[in-house]
Amino acid sequence: MQLKIIQRVLGILLMLFSITQLTPIPISLYDGDGQMTPFFMAFLLTLIAGLLMWFPVRHIEQDLRLRDGFLIVAMFWLVLSLFGAIPLMLSGSPNLDLVDAVFESVSGLTTTGATVITGLDQLPRSVLYYRQQLQWLGGMGIIVLAVAVLPMLGIGGMQLYRAETPGPMKDNKLTPRITETAKALWFIYLGLTVTCALAYWLAGMSLFDAIAHSFSTIAIGGFSPYDESIGYFDNAVIECIAIIFMLLAGINFSLHFIAWRNMSASIYMADAETRTYFSILLFTAVLTSALLYRLHVTSEPGDAIITGIFQAISIGTTTGFTTEAFYLWPGAIPVILIFSSFVGGCAGSTAGGIKVIRFLLLIKQGNREIKRLIHPNAIIPIKVGGKPLSDKVVSAVWGFFSAYVASFVVIMVVLMISGMDQVTAFSAVAATMNNLGPGMGEVGPHYADISDFAKWVLSFAMLLGRLEVFTLLVLVSITFWRK
Repeated sequence: MQLKIIQRVLGILLMLFSITQLTPIPISLYDGDGQMTPFFMAFLLTLIAGLLMWFPVRHIEQDLRLRDGFLIVAMFWLVLSLFGAIPLMLSGSPNLDLVDAVFESVSGLTTTGATVITGLDQLPRSVLYYRQQLQWLGGMGIIVLAVAVLPMLGIGGMQLYRAETPGPMKDNKLTPRITETAKALWFIYLGLTVTCALAYWLAGMSLFDAIAHSFSTIAIGGFSPYDESIGYFDNAVIECIAIIFMLLAGINFSLHFIAWRNMSASIYMADAETRTYFSILLFTAVLTSALLYRLHVTSEPGDAIITGIFQAISIGTTTGFTTEAFYLWPGAIPVILIFSSFVGGCAGSTAGGIKVIRFLLLIKQGNREIKRLIHPNAIIPIKVGGKPLSDKVVSAVWGFFSAYVASFVVIMVVLMISGMDQVTAFSAVAATMNNLGPGMGEVGPHYADISDFAKWVLSFAMLLGRLEVFTLLVLVSITFWRK
């Protein structure tokens, strides 16, 4: 383990993050809300901490190893979440203690969208912007952004990219050089954000609201400056725009890059994962809309269709925007929606969940085992897009699924032992590990009323889900620390 180079990288990344804590200051000065001091103090504290880490080892130049990359990613997300909470703690509005501020910061950076803050409509715009910005930075992964910068500082980034990028097939690169890959991903990410903001603005949002909601839409985060979320606007056009960009953000960003480079939309439907992604969301939307109308939640078929499609895509892509209090809907509708978040979006997207490609491979593997019962000696390869996959990939998917289920059960039981009821515990773990946000029961409207212990546990669950379980679990392995 190269602790000095790890310290150097963490120091550099922390200094880079400190700059982002200055961006709400112009809004604070314009509004005169008195929030400039908390953000400037947070900037100074973060910058000084980064300098203290970097300066003693500034001359250390070594290539990162794979184990170093995993440790840096895990440590930086933990450190980033703590320093990201500083402005929320120093600000008098909202008045958050340590656990609430850290929970909100983790939720933003992991693009979960679970919040402990109520009365969002009355908060200063600078604070609201900061929350949205946390999600935008976390959306593609601030580590990927750093990968584009670190090579200029003499630090290789492939190890960081493999540890951070979601999905089972992490060695695929868009371009021969990892730096160019990271830049390509961010150009696509930025382009979608700008386009989404313009669409919201033209649909009637104010410029601030358009930018704020574009951040959380493309990041698939779900934070909103309003307690009523997207429902605050009561605008069908805005809801349709959100649907379109949530769908786009849930697709593998590599496909966006390839489709843009080839100027062809057929790339999307040629991809097996994307076809499955659309099929699952379509099924969920149709089922939700039908149940909403049948159970008389909405009186008009048109309202049932719009509401059903919006909530199915919002929850299914793990965005977490709401137009209705879906956790109060009757029957199985809330459970169906929560279960759809377990699948989530495509690998290589900003979505959470298990990921569609893993879900697809699990189905194919199950189908293969059924065929083997009938034909024990047959060699039956698993194919995606007509190409056979190695058993190494299939085994990795099963390993991930096992670790995910085991982690889910342990965290849920811990919460229930702490006094949380079954419905709340199940949905809270699902909403945090899947990086969804809203849950059912006590955590339906917000997470403010649960215990501090539960907030710490769920903060860990958010990090576990954002880093796809293994990146954190590998750190407790004896093999990882063995020389």
